[in-house]
Amino acid sequence: MTTDMTRRPLTLAVLGATGMVGSRVITEAAARGHRVLALSRRPADGRPAVTPLAVDATDPPAVRRALAGPAAHGPADAVVLTVRTEPVDQDFLVGATRTVLDAAARLGVRVLVVGGAGALRSPGAPGRLVADDPAYVPAAIRPVALAGIAQLRACQDHPYTDWVYLCPPALLAPGERTGRYRRGADTLLTAPDGRSWISAEDLATAVLDELEDPGPERLITVVHDG
Repeated sequence: MTTDMTRRPLTLAVLGATGMVGSRVITEAAARGHRVLALSRRPADGRPAVTPLAVDATDPPAVRRALAGPAAHGPADAVVLTVRTEPVDQDFLVGATRTVLDAAARLGVRVLVVGGAGALRSPGAPGRLVADDPAYVPAAIRPVALAGIAQLRACQDHPYTDWVYLCPPALLAPGERTGRYRRGADTLLTAPDGRSWISAEDLATAVLDELEDPGPERLITVVHDG
């Protein structure tokens, strides 16, 4: 899936800007001519059209100020939440998600959460979540998958409704940008080679496509297609 639609430049806030996904979302957004607010505890991006801002995801006033944007530009059009912790910290992840939704609700900002594959249905067993399927989630990483489910539930339980939760496939890793991916809803997808994977660069492409041309679903996923 790709999009060549010409759209007005957006102001996008990316929380988790220095991470694997966040940094690639920023690269993709800047390449498309959008303005980016790069939010992280230790901002390091100073490219044209990218404004680095020091923001702690656990600080609600700081998040709200960042989404409001500099006075000259006004609030962000959307915020992309890409934060993760190592080791996994479910309480932090859920708290950061609620903080972003609270701030977005006050400002009317769209939210895109890059979550985890664990919240999807297993393709061979629709009654089972990926987090509960050892074929995709070995015991060692199950806490990560469960944290993603808790994050999705935090979105579903929040009164603000202008959000979308994007699940990557089972494997997400740095790679190349091909611009080729397939989009789905609540079930894990596999690529033509049988694997469930996508590059971080193509995931970023999917993030920007969704922000520029939103679909009707709240829970979506993508997989490499090519």
